[in-house]
Amino acid sequence: MFTGIIEELGEISSVEPLRDAARLAVRGKVVTADAGHGDSIAVNGVCLTVVDVDGEVFTADVMKETLDRSSLGALRPGSRVNLERAVRADQRLGGHIVQGHVDGTGELLSREPAEHWEVVRISLPAGLNRYVVEKGSIAVDGVSLTVAGVDDESFSVSLIPTTLELTTLGAKQPGDPVNLEVDVIAKHVEKLVGAYVPGGRA
Repeated sequence: MFTGIIEELGEISSVEPLRDAARLAVRGKVVTADAGHGDSIAVNGVCLTVVDVDGEVFTADVMKETLDRSSLGALRPGSRVNLERAVRADQRLGGHIVQGHVDGTGELLSREPAEHWEVVRISLPAGLNRYVVEKGSIAVDGVSLTVAGVDDESFSVSLIPTTLELTTLGAKQPGDPVNLEVDVIAKHVEKLVGAYVPGGRA
C-alpha cells in the first residue's frame, strides 16, 4: 500500500523488452536506500516488485497487462518517474490509500497557471467518473490529489508549487498520458451497496 506522497523523482535507466513483458531499470537514490528483492515500489503510481538492486538502480518486471493498462509502456531511458516506497505500518498516512493498481489512463487536457498554483484538467476513461467526486481523492501518476471539479468526461486538480517541482506533473503537457487510480473505498462501497439495491453493480 502507498499514500500518494512522492518520495523522489527517479529516472529510467533502461528498458528491456521481454516476450510478453518488459524489465525496467530505475534510478532512485532515496527508494533504493533500503530496498531489497521482493519489496514494492510505485513507479508513476504502478506498484512494481523489486527484482534486484545495484547501487541506486533497481530493476522490476512489468507484465503485459500492466503495460496495456498503464502508461509504463511509453517509458524510455531518461524518462522521469514518480517513486514511492510502500508505506510502513508505523508511518503517517499523509495522502490517501493508494494501492498502486492503476484503473486506467487519462490525458492531460489543459493547464491554467495562477499566482500560486496551476489548475490541470485531465480526461476520465469511460466508467471511472462515477468514482470521482468533488473534494474526493484520486491518484494521478501516483500523486495523491484532491479533485477540484468533475464532469462526465474529465476532472480538474489544483497543483501547488511543491507538487509542480517535485513530481512529473510539473512537466506534463496537454496530450501526455497519466495513470489514474480512483479511491478504492468508492469501489468497495459500490459493490456492497449494489448487492442490496435492484439494478446495482454487485
